[in-house]
Amino acid sequence: MGTSYKDAGVDIVAGDALVERLKPMAARTRRPELLSGVGGFGGLFAIPPGKYREPVLVSGTDGVGTKLKLAFSMNRHDTVGIDLVAMSVNDVLTCGAEPLFFLDYFATSRLDVDQAEKVIAGIVTGCEQAGCTLLGGETAEVPGFYSQGEYELAGFCVGIVERAKIIDGKSIVPGDRVIGVASSGLHSNGYSLARKILADQKLALTDTVDGVLLGPALLAPTRIYVKDVLALIAEVPVKGLAHITGSGLPGNVPRCLPDGTRAVLTRASWQRPPIFDVLQKLGGVAIDEMDSTFNMGLGMTIVVAPADVPKALALLEARGLAAWDVGVIEAGAAGKEAEALVQ
Repeated sequence: MGTSYKDAGVDIVAGDALVERLKPMAARTRRPELLSGVGGFGGLFAIPPGKYREPVLVSGTDGVGTKLKLAFSMNRHDTVGIDLVAMSVNDVLTCGAEPLFFLDYFATSRLDVDQAEKVIAGIVTGCEQAGCTLLGGETAEVPGFYSQGEYELAGFCVGIVERAKIIDGKSIVPGDRVIGVASSGLHSNGYSLARKILADQKLALTDTVDGVLLGPALLAPTRIYVKDVLALIAEVPVKGLAHITGSGLPGNVPRCLPDGTRAVLTRASWQRPPIFDVLQKLGGVAIDEMDSTFNMGLGMTIVVAPADVPKALALLEARGLAAWDVGVIEAGAAGKEAEALVQ
């Protein structure tokens, strides 16, 4: 017998076995517009007929970053798929778009079918939370490229919004209010700093600091805001949305504001998960560095008119989300790019 593909590190049989396991899971996310199942060369998805006059497609892509290192250390692979979906669907949502379908890319040196199934199960859960279809994906074996037991993830989402209902921040004016919606923790940003702090302090993920068990607190999956924010948009005129990811509140809130304005956020107006206090204390991290690295307890911000704040807060809280009036939009220098201050 000559050298085989399996001898080189690629097991086609294992890959086929994974696809068969995934088909019933993916079926749980099926939307009526789906025209094909998992396993084809391309996924077919029809634009919802009769629902839109001028449909606009909105796309987003992202990964999970070094949070994966924690999953490897804890040998827990069932939640990073939720993170993967969340990062893209929450981005697409900021235009007011409804996520339609999601695709994933999973790459590893040697395919462990059981491990991969757990990862994809998390992706399915994320798609269910977002109301979108898992349309397809790619599982790649790249021998020698990743360390044993490790993998990389990337995700891709396409959503849809009526052209006349695109949320672009252009209607935001001074005096409008900023609502902050609670995060579940770090979400999927700032993990290189978090991991450095733990390494410098020689702490393990099984350690507890100030009552916080580090591993579970750091691995908590990213919150998916899609269904709740779409329900809010249907009831309240939302002027702007920002998904708080890398670069934190100062870097992301201005992305939904018009030039010549600034958001002034009051730190004492919301509660942040204890893990942020633990990281700041352990690392001696300056507050400005915390603000520009982490979401600091707010995973999404929403700009509305002052009169709409009570209704918006009540709706979000009725859906089980903690939300606060966290700041105000002010006039900035004429022609200057928008900014956000946290004080």
